[in-house]
Amino acid sequence: MNGKREKKIDMTTGPIMKKVLLFAIPIILGNVLQQTYTTVDALVIGNYCGDTSLAAVGTSSQPVEVLLCIFLGIGSGVSILVSQYAGSGSMERMRRVCHTALSFVYLCGIPLGLAGLFVTPVLLRFMNVPEDAWSAAVSYTRIIFLGALGNIGYNMNAGILRGLGDSKASLWFLVVSCVTNIVLDLVFVAGLGMDVAGAALATSIAIYLSWMTSIFYIRRRFPEMQFTVLPRHLYREDLKRIIGVGLPMGLNNSLYSLGHMAMQTLVNSQGSVFMAGQAVAGRITGLSNVAITALSSAATTFSGQNYGARDFDRLRAGYIRIPVASGLVTLAAGLLFLAVRMPILRCFSRDEMVLFYASRFVVVTLLSQWAYAVFNGIISVVNGVGLIRYTTIVNILMLWVVRIPSAYLITRWFDGTYVMLSIPISFCFGMVMMVSYYLFSSKWKAIIRTGLEI
Repeated sequence: MNGKREKKIDMTTGPIMKKVLLFAIPIILGNVLQQTYTTVDALVIGNYCGDTSLAAVGTSSQPVEVLLCIFLGIGSGVSILVSQYAGSGSMERMRRVCHTALSFVYLCGIPLGLAGLFVTPVLLRFMNVPEDAWSAAVSYTRIIFLGALGNIGYNMNAGILRGLGDSKASLWFLVVSCVTNIVLDLVFVAGLGMDVAGAALATSIAIYLSWMTSIFYIRRRFPEMQFTVLPRHLYREDLKRIIGVGLPMGLNNSLYSLGHMAMQTLVNSQGSVFMAGQAVAGRITGLSNVAITALSSAATTFSGQNYGARDFDRLRAGYIRIPVASGLVTLAAGLLFLAVRMPILRCFSRDEMVLFYASRFVVVTLLSQWAYAVFNGIISVVNGVGLIRYTTIVNILMLWVVRIPSAYLITRWFDGTYVMLSIPISFCFGMVMMVSYYLFSSKWKAIIRTGLEI
């Protein structure tokens, strides 16, 4: 690519796991940075604002995800198409997809940010947010919604770069975002006493800065893409292709986040102390699974590039190794964080009941996250070749047919403070379903065993 090949990783040649790890490591570091600045949010709020504000922040992320995830899923669709075109060497098609994706960001991001101002109270009422956390939750969620344009734009650009094989750039964008977020957290919350509104404002400003940085990076490093700051072209045929691949993934993500909102209502029904415990626990469980999304992104790019290059032998050589590696890394990280969980948890709260509930959640979740890593790795490989229907169905079933009903039964007939037991149940279900797909799907066998195109 005009001398820029050193900036991207070609997954169609060389040792498979070496390329996967080289691709995944920057994303892992980036995920650690993302977790760092969400952790800083929790640390600053927990120490300067109190457990009620901490509970408000913990519950407020879910409604934003519901509306954002559909567009983030479309961004993943763009990444798949870019990786396939990169594998086939089709520059013109890749350029058209990227221009269309940029226009799509503006068409969706601005209306979504404005709509969030009005739908926030409705969503939080649905989630049963307690009155003592209500005002803070509304303020936090509305400001985060105003960052929707930057959030969608950044994730779309990160998807484009991943499809090109460049995973290092996003790490530097996140360094900028993380440092900005930490500094502004301390200024707005600790310095100016703005409570959760200050934390939300810091996060929104940081993500916009990261988005702008990503635009200028693509313009500089990949001038042949002819990328612009403002939208210039919207190709109907390419938009149809993007939506065809990305919309099912986006709807799946959105339904998944909506399911998490439903789960959050069960958590909220246990009171603000239990809510705070789950919010604190999320800081550790988030850190422990940073490798999952990184290796899953690598799996999608590996699958997409090799499918685009029609190298089915290489695809067959790597489709098991990546999910297994993801499961082993996640298990090792989980056991490490289990051993040091209490000193970490005490950084966020001094309330013994909050710490008790947080510790219980961490133990249950970390002992089962490896199953989710295997499940997600397989889904990413399958999605990379464009077989998204089955993966969408399994994701929906895992949450709406397994996790939420089992969580309801636990809160209804057992003890609501054990609601997290529904998580390992759903993880194991998803893993079994995706391993079964590898073993029994005729479409998958057509690619892996016979080398036929779909």
